[in-house]
Amino acid sequence: MKVVALKDVIGTSQDVDGGTWNSRRLIVKKDGMGYSVHDTIIRAGTETHIWYKHHLESVYCIEGEGEVVTLKDQKTWPIEQGVLYALDEHDEHLLRAKTDMRMICVFNPPISGDEIHDEDGVYPVDES
Repeated sequence: MKVVALKDVIGTSQDVDGGTWNSRRLIVKKDGMGYSVHDTIIRAGTETHIWYKHHLESVYCIEGEGEVVTLKDQKTWPIEQGVLYALDEHDEHLLRAKTDMRMICVFNPPISGDEIHDEDGVYPVDES
């Protein structure tokens, strides 16, 4: 059984600031669950280019408002509290926050905990 409190992650190496976002990684690769779970704040007024070439991600918005734009087809999807989007095709996308958005994110395969996006918006794959 694992019990993780957000307050115990804040201020550790699993509390990662990416500039336009802050991700608190609650479950990571070393926990052996086969996925990772993040409590992430997307900062109001920002746009983040993301392209998870190596990961699938589901994102559930629990607070705030914004939109996600899939770049291959330029479709815009409104995001607000109670909406989940799943990047099931390694979708390259833009995430725009109108207000601060609090998102619960699940990654497969799991990330290690301290990753940030590279210049292409990608998390590296952890082969260890």
